Amino acid sequence: MIIVFGSIGLDIVQMVRQLPRPGETVLTGDYVMLPGGKGANQALAAARAGGDVSFAASIGDDDFGQRALSNLAQAGVDLSAVARRSWPTACATISVDSAGENQIVVSSGANLVTTAAQLQADPGDLVLQQMEIPLSEICAGVELAQQQGARSVLNAAPFQAIPAATLAKLNVLIVNEIEAQMLADDLGLGKADLAKVCATVQARFAITVILTLGADGAIAFAPNQSLRAGVLPLQALDTVGAGDAFVGAFVAAMANNTSLADCLRWGSVAGGLACLKSGAQDGAPDRAAIEARQDEINITAF
Repeated sequence: MIIVFGSIGLDIVQMVRQLPRPGETVLTGDYVMLPGGKGANQALAAARAGGDVSFAASIGDDDFGQRALSNLAQAGVDLSAVARRSWPTACATISVDSAGENQIVVSSGANLVTTAAQLQADPGDLVLQQMEIPLSEICAGVELAQQQGARSVLNAAPFQAIPAATLAKLNVLIVNEIEAQMLADDLGLGKADLAKVCATVQARFAITVILTLGADGAIAFAPNQSLRAGVLPLQALDTVGAGDAFVGAFVAAMANNTSLADCLRWGSVAGGLACLKSGAQDGAPDRAAIEARQDEINITAF
């Protein structure tokens, strides 16, 4: 079982010719409302990739909350650990330009009152977290997962300073380039090459570290191996959901106890295919789509 403990919300997505600069107003003609939140996005991506998924989160007692749950319910995700709070459901405003790049502002709402008490895991389960809920609950979730005999994966997005004791209890840490540099600053590693930063974190805490590089693929640092994954050849329409699709598919493969190389391959295919549709959830591919293109991802050791 994959237990995703994290955020959920509604995304208001607007397409613009260019992203606004500080102080600039940019007009656009339309917008769409889509289910989102990094926790929900990753839970859906993992379920579509074939995982058996349970989701622990908080929503408001409002229409946004029901909309936010819709795709998860359709995908068969267990929603019994989703709590309804007096706070409003979280909402994100997402602007996407003609090149597929984006800017995101999140109003956290009920995500701020999500607690680790909602998390229940069994030995052998895999607990996946992100960082859109309070840091204290993330750390408590990692602690509970360890106590319950489950494996822990943390996608450090958006970045918050992670206590060393929490890092040491993880099995896998997933970061992008921005998060890797923030982690380096937090650990006093300075402006070193990001690959070296991740290798240092892997060695210091004896965990697996995944560094996603967007169009340049991904790198994995594990106790006994270092791997680089390529990307699918495609033209991105919208990169909003790519990182979450990568994480969800990576974890779905990990839950099946597949090799690190195959986990990277699945994550890379899913992240690439997610760029072909707009929205943080609609682009998450299903298992068949991932399997059909997994051989296009080149994995090399270094």
